[in-house]
Amino acid sequence: MRKILYKFQSQSEEETISFAGKLAKEIKAGDILLLRGALGMGKTVLARALIRCLCNDLDMEVPSPTFTLAQAYDSDFGMIWHFDLYRLCDPSEVYEIGWEEALGEGNGVALVEWPERLEYLLPESAVNVSISAVPSNPESRLIEVVRS
Repeated sequence: MRKILYKFQSQSEEETISFAGKLAKEIKAGDILLLRGALGMGKTVLARALIRCLCNDLDMEVPSPTFTLAQAYDSDFGMIWHFDLYRLCDPSEVYEIGWEEALGEGNGVALVEWPERLEYLLPESAVNVSISAVPSNPESRLIEVVRS
């Protein structure tokens, strides 16, 4: 059963960061968040803000995992994994970057940018976060969060 948690229209990067604070309160241990959206929609901005909120450190250095494909952060909440799968050529490559460890812990959180690259490995149960441009205002973003 799908449950819509949020529908939010962000007018700026700052509003997206603020929204991450609300969303962080809804995240549960073991959650996998699938961050969907075209290039430049703000997936990394949202992921970075979520990681900072979950680690209780709003000034924390959170580099994009574009080149490393994965970053892990220790927190009171558990291990937080941030995957950027844009450069993944084959879904099975995800096992080389900590996928099994991230999903096997059960008490942490996984944030996954470009989840469609997982193809047949896409988790059935996840929180889907879709970010899209608002047609009438291309600088605004519509963020929809659905728990499946």
